[in-house]
Amino acid sequence: MFTKILIANRGEIACRVIKTAKKMGIKTVAVYSDADKDALHVQMADEAVHLGPPPSAQSYLLADKIVEACKKTGAQAVHPGYGFLSEKREFQEALAKAGITFIGPDAHAIFCMGDKIESKKLAKAAGVNTVPGHMDVIKDAAEAVKIAKEIGYPVMIKASAGGGGKGMRLAWNDAEAKEGFISATNEAKSSFADDRVFIEKFIEQPRHIEIQVLADSFGNTIYLGERECSIQRRHQKVIEEAPSPFLSPEMRKAMGEQACALAKAVNYKSAGTVEFIVGGATGEFYFLEMNTRLQVEHPVTEMVTGLDLVELMIKVAAGDKLPLTQDDVKLNGWAIEARVYAEDPFRNFLPSTGRLTRYQPPEETQHVRVDTGVYEGGEISMFYDPMIAKLITYGPTRDAAITHMREALDAYYIRGLSHNIPFLASLMAKERFVKAELTTNFIAEEYKNGFHAKDLPASDPTVLIAVAAAVKCTVMARNIQISGQFPGHDMTVPVEWTVVLNNSDYHDVECRPIAGGFAVVIGGEAVSVKTDWQIGQPLVRATVEGLAVCVQIDRNGVFYTLAHAGSRVHAAVLLRQAARMNKLMPIKAPPDMSKYLLSPMPGLLRSLEVVEGQEVKAGEPLAVVEAMKMENILKAERDGVIAKVHAQPGESLAVDQKIIEFAS
Repeated sequence: MFTKILIANRGEIACRVIKTAKKMGIKTVAVYSDADKDALHVQMADEAVHLGPPPSAQSYLLADKIVEACKKTGAQAVHPGYGFLSEKREFQEALAKAGITFIGPDAHAIFCMGDKIESKKLAKAAGVNTVPGHMDVIKDAAEAVKIAKEIGYPVMIKASAGGGGKGMRLAWNDAEAKEGFISATNEAKSSFADDRVFIEKFIEQPRHIEIQVLADSFGNTIYLGERECSIQRRHQKVIEEAPSPFLSPEMRKAMGEQACALAKAVNYKSAGTVEFIVGGATGEFYFLEMNTRLQVEHPVTEMVTGLDLVELMIKVAAGDKLPLTQDDVKLNGWAIEARVYAEDPFRNFLPSTGRLTRYQPPEETQHVRVDTGVYEGGEISMFYDPMIAKLITYGPTRDAAITHMREALDAYYIRGLSHNIPFLASLMAKERFVKAELTTNFIAEEYKNGFHAKDLPASDPTVLIAVAAAVKCTVMARNIQISGQFPGHDMTVPVEWTVVLNNSDYHDVECRPIAGGFAVVIGGEAVSVKTDWQIGQPLVRATVEGLAVCVQIDRNGVFYTLAHAGSRVHAAVLLRQAARMNKLMPIKAPPDMSKYLLSPMPGLLRSLEVVEGQEVKAGEPLAVVEAMKMENILKAERDGVIAKVHAQPGESLAVDQKIIEFAS
């Protein structure tokens, strides 16, 4: 067995591998860029080696530097995680040449299956059903349009070396095919240093289901069940679960055996994932690709099988035999994974960067697991994927796993930047999701006009009103206690209050202390709030009329911000007279910024498509901003004339920074 391994990755997956290595008694080496010098994976590892500047092309994608780091530290093996160099044949070959073990498949398997074009050709030759498409490399945008028309719209344009939703575009017409080819090519080159793309038919109303396979060097290949990955946004998985609520045992067996046959065809060793697209109406499945690495969503498989996939990968790489056979694989219970991202769902999911001023994940239990690579005070950089963590919940049934997920999301406290927890909470409450009526179009169909506050799950305002009143009375009681009392002038906590939600919704309440909490009278109805909340705690864990709730709370002057079930409200708990005065206070109108094109996110201004004095029409491209390795095309919302250009290509932009000014 290895005594020291290097993890050629960063973030949560590097931390994940380090945890298993430590459990196995193996020392670890981290690598890092300038942007990650204080990252959690660097702190967790036994040693760390600096690679270079923040851009991945100058750090994490430099195979020679990682080989050099192995030699310098004496690391005998490398775990690549996912992304970066994990599916680069040249990296495996360079390690092998240096006598260093790659914890993954060999170069032949990576070449055959890691490349989307070659893997589809191999699958087709092996008699595996594949999605109709053009598997050869496409020269330019004109050829892309020609091929798309021949296949028939809609089509999917994909980077051959892609993954994680990068370098993928859906096109419904010639214009989208041309634009999609250009953007997919640029993203592929930037993210994977490989600009090859291909085109295939887009299967409508599909499910995305993948099979986890595991193989050793002794010819043993097994499958560990499936993962349902249909909840996607912009082809990036958002929610994954195991098992799939769609598959029958017979279908699971058929897909699993086909996945194993494909793995055996390339003498595959290690953990890998065979992805299928499944027709929702017919149940027919088509091979999409094989990922020759560990998947982001591997924890849900671990939760339902009880296996540690990273440990098994390390043992297989060390020459061990698989310790189980296909008959030993049992699926128990249900697991769901939600990807927590630094992005603003209320602004079309634009990436959010900055410092995590407060970070408190939910407590890990037998039902809750948190895989993360961040910590309070750490920073989310513009240079890498904006994932904060993977939140995984487990229960004996799917409904139980969903319930645990809702509770865990309520308890996930993040401040300092925007995050997608409100969106995840909304997804968990959707009737279609609860009924498992899933397709890859789920998000597009359920949020046709984007994500808005109205999409949040309906929350009983009584809970937030009662909690706000209880918090105010707790604070007032402490203030009185520490302020000093004079005989004959004793102060008491008032009983009558008005709770004002979002400065517009007024509720007269009465709040009296009872054993273990407060009795809050709202609209003539008494509501019991039992809680041991202490001042300064960011979470109010309470029982409201027998219902256990977790409410996040922040204080801002006389206001409180309460968050529950994804929704956020601003609450002021005022004395009755103060509430009457508050109604008379004028509201300051925000400035009119409609004549400016503002950067919707921090990022790099990749290109500017207009000049001063130019007339533009609604829908025309104005600028391209790159952030988190994704290109974002900003288009004109109305006809107008460019009065002034405030930013130039190559400039780093802050959120809401002026790019273009239109004539009034």
